Amino acid sequence: MRDVRDKDFISCREKKTKKEKRFPINRELKKILADYIRDKKDYEYLFKNPHEPNKAITRQQAYNILSNAGRKFGLDSIGTHTLRKTFGYHLYKQTNDAALLMDIFNHSDIHITLRYIGVNQDCKDKAYKNLSFKR
Repeated sequence: MRDVRDKDFISCREKKTKKEKRFPINRELKKILADYIRDKKDYEYLFKNPHEPNKAITRQQAYNILSNAGRKFGLDSIGTHTLRKTFGYHLYKQTNDAALLMDIFNHSDIHITLRYIGVNQDCKDKAYKNLSFKR
């Protein structure tokens, strides 16, 4: 809890790239976190491992939780990576800033980023649907 209690940012190191990432905690999330951690101790994890007290959940456990929740709503391909893509898709739709997303995702090409978040597919789908053969 000490990593988020009364903080303005969350910092972490990416395993893949070893780069330090910093994420601001916006007002909406601050309120959610404050409610969630209100009765928790600073040494506790945000997401505790149910099998090992005083340990965080693993990546596999996070995947299983999301996957099971998705199946309950009829969604078969939900996982931890889905959250990353969904974040990117919605940030792009709100900002139209593909360069920012490219930097956030550490992609080397803007086309990779747009394909990754599914914007290219959305554009192709829209083009096919709007195609008219009338004159």
